[in-house]
Amino acid sequence: MTRETYGLLNEYMISQMDDAAHDREHVLRVLYNAMDIASYENDVDIDVLIAACLLHDVGRREQFADPSVCHAAVGAGKAYDFLKSHGFSEEFASHVRDCVRTHRYRRARPPESVEAKILFDADKLDAVGVMGVARTLNYKGQVGDPLYNMGPDGIPSDGVGDTVNSFFHEYKFKLERLYDGFYTKRGRELALSRKKAAEEFYFALLAECREPYELGREILENKLD
Repeated sequence: MTRETYGLLNEYMISQMDDAAHDREHVLRVLYNAMDIASYENDVDIDVLIAACLLHDVGRREQFADPSVCHAAVGAGKAYDFLKSHGFSEEFASHVRDCVRTHRYRRARPPESVEAKILFDADKLDAVGVMGVARTLNYKGQVGDPLYNMGPDGIPSDGVGDTVNSFFHEYKFKLERLYDGFYTKRGRELALSRKKAAEEFYFALLAECREPYELGREILENKLD
């Protein structure tokens, strides 16, 4: 890929980024993760992979405005249209579209090509470890979700069985389940190396959220007439 082509794709990507948790730096981390993973794989079309990484979140604006919209599906169409309108071949544009369409965690179809699998793993690497925790907290703040929900015992819930969105719900519903879903050996190795740090953060934050309720609430009750 020429620097001119890279610049074209990068400029379009930047023009579509509004969400602080899915910003230009997230996209670049995904791209760099993908380059690392690809160096361990065979017969990778690097140009397709670069384009797919740069364009994988161009549908985020639409999903942020309407959560019922799938950013992967919308982004796949936008990526295809952009590439075709700038003279890329049907084969290239279609391949990138398929990669973008299948990169999402909540997916109806799994990625099939090696490029799609690398993109999937590279994107998920930015959702594991403490980076995944930090980005989730960032996103939850943007949409107004709380850290935790209250359990029936009056203590902050750990997220298990919750039906209302919160950080702890997202951790139990998604973040802690990501580690078994990688397609490449390199992606899986990198993810597992980050797992312990995320687990330690989750349990430490849960303990600090619960501590005031377990210690100070009873004292308050005794001080009230």
